[in-house]
Amino acid sequence: MNESVHVAVTGLHAADNPAPGIGIIRSLRHDPDWNGKIIGLAYDVYDTGVYDHNLLDYTFLIPYPNQGSEQVFERIMYIHEQVRIDVLIPTLDSELSIYQKLSPRIREAGIKMYLPSEEMVKARQKANLVAFCEKHDIPTPKTIAINNPGKLDDALDEMGFPLYVKGVFYDAKLCRTKDDALKAFDGFRKQWGLPVLVQESLSGEEFDICAVAHDGELLGALPIRKVRLTDKGKAWAAISLKNKELEMLTSKILNGLKWTGPCELEIMQDSKTKKLYLLEINPRFPAWIYLGTGANQNLPKLVLDLALGKDVSPLPPAKSGVTFVRHATDLVCPLEYIENLIVKGELYYDQIDR
Repeated sequence: MNESVHVAVTGLHAADNPAPGIGIIRSLRHDPDWNGKIIGLAYDVYDTGVYDHNLLDYTFLIPYPNQGSEQVFERIMYIHEQVRIDVLIPTLDSELSIYQKLSPRIREAGIKMYLPSEEMVKARQKANLVAFCEKHDIPTPKTIAINNPGKLDDALDEMGFPLYVKGVFYDAKLCRTKDDALKAFDGFRKQWGLPVLVQESLSGEEFDICAVAHDGELLGALPIRKVRLTDKGKAWAAISLKNKELEMLTSKILNGLKWTGPCELEIMQDSKTKKLYLLEINPRFPAWIYLGTGANQNLPKLVLDLALGKDVSPLPPAKSGVTFVRHATDLVCPLEYIENLIVKGELYYDQIDR
């Protein structure tokens, strides 16, 4: 039983490109033994998940990561003093380096986290993924990292069209012409800096696998096939699978990284050869994580238990043939919710709801 455990979760915005926080919270509350408290950590007054009072017990505004680690730490300590945080689950790529840096101080304050190391995260970065895959004999598309804009033309000629241009942290654009590639390159360079990646385009079926591992040992995994995408390529509907080949590849990848924590793997199966290629590794839960809970694979609960130091065993395989379809809904709430966040930067739902 998770009696009285207080869990703080980031990533509460759930619009057309949803963050993972709401799915993680729903998974934690899904546990029949759940009797804890959820603390929402929001970056903006209009992060949509803030207004679902059935999911959250408290919400506090926190500084954006680019405001610096000291500001983030001071705010987390303030929240810890007000409502106590037992476990903190960061959910966004952009937060990870901050919380890795702060980990010793946060742990000393009595707050637990379950994160991959900086070395693990660096090894799976887009610019380093090819070297990792070559070392461990893992198929991956041909990729060229461009650190000098003057090298872009040569890379485009070598790769040929169509191809993908990818930002070093987020996003990818399919480019069919040189003009498309130049525009995408310039956009990613301005948004995320260098390197920008040029990657061959494979034709086939894409799979995602959410997994949790400890020191490279796979403890739980959920493979899915996306059946409906947004215009940004995000899953809007998907179905869970049982696929031994995908699970074996996932285990091999995470063992090679000695991975600890949650992650999402993007894998493409070539339509002609049926060969599996690793496209990306995201070092956090995906937004569709609640599908796993519906398929008897509650990975956020597993991470919570690991953070608390509990003995855990690998989960049984997820149930196949379970699907999700995301939908939008209107959250109706008192104006005091917004007022409290604007004025105080914090929200205690029960005080207002009474």
